[in-house]
Amino acid sequence: MAKKEEVTFEQAMEELEKIVEQLEEGDVPLEAAITIYKQGMDLSKLCHQKLKTVENQLTQILKEDGELDSFAVQEEE
Repeated sequence: MAKKEEVTFEQAMEELEKIVEQLEEGDVPLEAAITIYKQGMDLSKLCHQKLKTVENQLTQILKEDGELDSFAVQEEE
């Protein structure tokens, strides 16, 4: 089996935006809408996973002495 090409976050978001536009227009037959919705959910999961990976990477910052120090990202309310 050939290795699936890695999709970037930006590509996934662009495709997800197209799917949302299609579904919002409402001109899609029900069966196609379900398929498109599933693709959108898969892309949403992919984006979430990529963001979580980046967040995990950013929670560790190098100190001046080279040791890693954890920090928490404050979320806006």
